[in-house]
Amino acid sequence: MTDRVLAIDGGNSKTAVLLVDADGKVLAQVRGPGAPPQTVGMKRGLDVFEGLAREAAAQAGLSPDEPIATHTSAYLAGADLPREEEDLTRAIIERGWSKTTFVGNDTFALLRAGTAAAGGVAVVCGAGINAVGVARDGRTHRFPALGAISGDWGGGGQLGNDALWHAVRAEDGRGKPTLLLDALLAHYGETSISTVVEKIHFEELELDPHALCPLVFEVAARGDEVALAQVDRLIEEIVLLSTVSMRKLDLMNEPVDVVLGGGVLTHTGDVVVGPVRQQILEVAPLAQVRLVDVPPVVGAALLGLDHIGASPSAELRLRSAYHDHEPAPALDVAASG
Repeated sequence: MTDRVLAIDGGNSKTAVLLVDADGKVLAQVRGPGAPPQTVGMKRGLDVFEGLAREAAAQAGLSPDEPIATHTSAYLAGADLPREEEDLTRAIIERGWSKTTFVGNDTFALLRAGTAAAGGVAVVCGAGINAVGVARDGRTHRFPALGAISGDWGGGGQLGNDALWHAVRAEDGRGKPTLLLDALLAHYGETSISTVVEKIHFEELELDPHALCPLVFEVAARGDEVALAQVDRLIEEIVLLSTVSMRKLDLMNEPVDVVLGGGVLTHTGDVVVGPVRQQILEVAPLAQVRLVDVPPVVGAALLGLDHIGASPSAELRLRSAYHDHEPAPALDVAASG
């Protein structure tokens, strides 16, 4: 069988699958819904991944009775602890997609997508927030990223929920006045935030904190004190995640890549990235801080190519597919129950 890598970037809100050959050529790419096994259940999550993997195989013209790949490189949201990685690895191996399998947290894929170096630090801020660091000698530093119980703050869900919290308190007098109140009323088409809360409580309205997150940045851009404080706190948290990882790995005075990614960061432009870069450089002047410029699933594929011993030209070919011209749009596949 020709060597192939099946790369899976399994986020909270979407799943991306890439099938590449040992030369870095894109054979197929497919997108589907987020299906973190820790959230939707192991079987359902793996069924979603398998449906996407099989669709990628069909797109690449593979026979249904042959292995999809030589190696599966799966980097998944929610794979935060060694026990979770071990459970997911066993479950994926049982599916028989490839001869070998590696499962890790999706933040490692972001890091590899953003750097060709042997190490660095990556911070992802999408639905949630997380960071990892890898030293050149292979040492790693990571956070549990289990939510409030592990000290986390940030991500689109957090910002959206906090926007509603501040709007409620602005209306009832417990909090400071804020334009977030008007923004949320316009978003929901209501005249009172208490009505919004009541309808959410009775499940007549959906609370989608990720949809509310952009409102925080819109209102902050108008100089609103409460929204600006939320943005400033997010900046502080990203800087903390980055610099703590660098300190733990003795990278503060070393040239080091700091890769930023995730939907919140990539959609807010320099509003967050600019101040983050400035504050990191104040304490780690040799750091190179940048926003990732290829999808994290490319990082998962590159880690897979590393595993099978692909040549450096394979990385160049894969990256050029995204830098010089976008590959054919990924096929979106709906999840099966």
